[in-house]
Amino acid sequence: MKNLLLASFMMITCSIWAQSATGYFDKAMKKAEAGNTKGAIADYTKAISMNSKFVEAYQNRGVAKFKLNDLKGAQADFSKTIELDSMNADAFTGRANVNYKLQNYQGTIDDCTASLGLNPKDYIAYNLRGLAYNKIGDKKNSCKDFTKAIELGSQSAIKNKATFCK
Repeated sequence: MKNLLLASFMMITCSIWAQSATGYFDKAMKKAEAGNTKGAIADYTKAISMNSKFVEAYQNRGVAKFKLNDLKGAQADFSKTIELDSMNADAFTGRANVNYKLQNYQGTIDDCTASLGLNPKDYIAYNLRGLAYNKIGDKKNSCKDFTKAIELGSQSAIKNKATFCK
């Protein structure tokens, strides 16, 4: 009987714990949508402290940190997302954005390539990789990526191709 009570208590505790992490995540999402980026980061952090494998919380906190130009923080969160879920194309694209801002163009190319291997229709990754190729002087691959991004619907790639592929 004592073991049954202990097991019941543990199950209830775990259930409350999981709901709390999800609750903070939901609050963070609402704050992010309302433009309260710092508040969202605080709630994503609380969710992560309750569930250290909460992939979506790391991903979204990375996006929020990127918005606030916390590039190292965003990079760490996107990297943790990838560590926990290596099939997360958006995390690779997010980290590629950080790498681009940090002028790590090879890192941008590598992350965009990984993202495109998982999601070949990601025009953001094609456009971003095109920009990185342009920065390292690879005009051929740059223009090829802008063309593919345009085919997939990117408006930014139209401007980039007009600017860099004359």
